[in-house]
Amino acid sequence: MERPLNLSCFADTTPDTGNRSGSSAGPDGDRAHLSVFSVLVLTLLAMLVVATFLWNGLVLATILRVRTFHRVPHNLVASMAMSDVMVAALVMPLSLVHELSGRRWRLGRLLCQVWISFDVLCCTASIWNVTAIALDRYWSITRHLEYTLRTRRRISNIMIALTWALSAFISLAPLLFGWGETYSENNEECQVSQEPSYTIFSTFGAFYLPLCVVLFVYWKIYKAAKFRIGSRKSNSITPITREGLEVKGAAQQPQMVFTVRHATVTFQTDGDTWREQKEKKAALMVGILIGVFVLCWIPFFITELINPLCSCDIPPIWKSIFLWLGYSNSFFNPLIYTAFNKNYNNAFRNLFFRQH
Repeated sequence: MERPLNLSCFADTTPDTGNRSGSSAGPDGDRAHLSVFSVLVLTLLAMLVVATFLWNGLVLATILRVRTFHRVPHNLVASMAMSDVMVAALVMPLSLVHELSGRRWRLGRLLCQVWISFDVLCCTASIWNVTAIALDRYWSITRHLEYTLRTRRRISNIMIALTWALSAFISLAPLLFGWGETYSENNEECQVSQEPSYTIFSTFGAFYLPLCVVLFVYWKIYKAAKFRIGSRKSNSITPITREGLEVKGAAQQPQMVFTVRHATVTFQTDGDTWREQKEKKAALMVGILIGVFVLCWIPFFITELINPLCSCDIPPIWKSIFLWLGYSNSFFNPLIYTAFNKNYNNAFRNLFFRQH
C-alpha cells in the first residue's frame, strides 16, 4: 500500500543548465529555494506523524483508564485508534526514512517485508474499523429495540476479529502464497506487490468493498432519519377546539383529542426528543467520518488500481500526495469521533488534571 514520497521530483521542476555533480548542480538560488521547500515538506510530514501518534495514543489511554469506556461502542473506537497509532508508529516513520534515502531501500529484504506487511495491515484495519463503527451506528439507530447491549457487544467483538483477520490475510498473502515480490535488491526498491491479480484482490478487499458498505449504510441511515421525521410530522398532536372537532374528524390524518369534562387537553410534541437528538448527532458523526475517509483514500486507491493494470504513467508527485493524504485519515479519525462525544472531552480534562 506504500508508495514513496518523491521529494526529489521537486528538484526536477527547473531545467538543467549544465552538468550536475554534487552540490555544484544548478543555480545557488534555485537550489536554496528547493532545499527549503523540501525541508518544509519533511517537517510537515514529521509533524503529521507525531500528531497522529499522540492523538490516537491519548484516545487509547483514555479508554483504558476510564472504566465507563470499557464497553461498546468504545471497543470499536479502541480498535480504530490501535490501527491508527500503528500506522503512525510503524509505517509513516519508515516512509520518511525511505524518502531521506532518495527512495532507495537499504535496510534489507526482511525489514522491507515487515514494513510493507505492516503498511497493508494497519491501513486496511483502519479502513475496516471505520466501516465497523458505521455499521454499529446504523444498527443502533434503525434496530435499537433488538440491538441490545449484549447483542451489540457480541457483534462488535465479531467485527473487530474479522477486521484484523481480513487485514492480516491481505497483508500476508504475498509472503504466504508468493503473490508477487516486494523487494528488489538490484534496484533497491521496496513496495507493495505489483502483481495485477494481487492488486485487484488487495484494493477491493482493503478499500472498494468497505467503501460500498459505508455508502450503503449511510444511505440507509439517511432514509431511516427521513422516514422518522416524516412519521413524526404526520402523527404530531396539534391543538384543537371543540368547534373544529367535526372538521378535523373528517380530515384524512387521524387526530388524537383528550377531553376531560368540558376542557380539551392537548399535548405539544414539537421539537426533537432526546433519542432523536442523539440519533441525529450519531448520523452526523458517521457522515463526517465516512466523508473524510472517502476523500482521504479514494485518490490513492484509484491510482493504486489503475497503475499496475495499464501503462499509465502517473507523476510521482501525485502518487506521493495521494499516499500521505491516505495516511492523514489516521489523524482525522480520532478528532472526528471525540469531537462528537462530550465524555471524551471530560475524560481528557480529568486525565491531564490528575497528571498535574
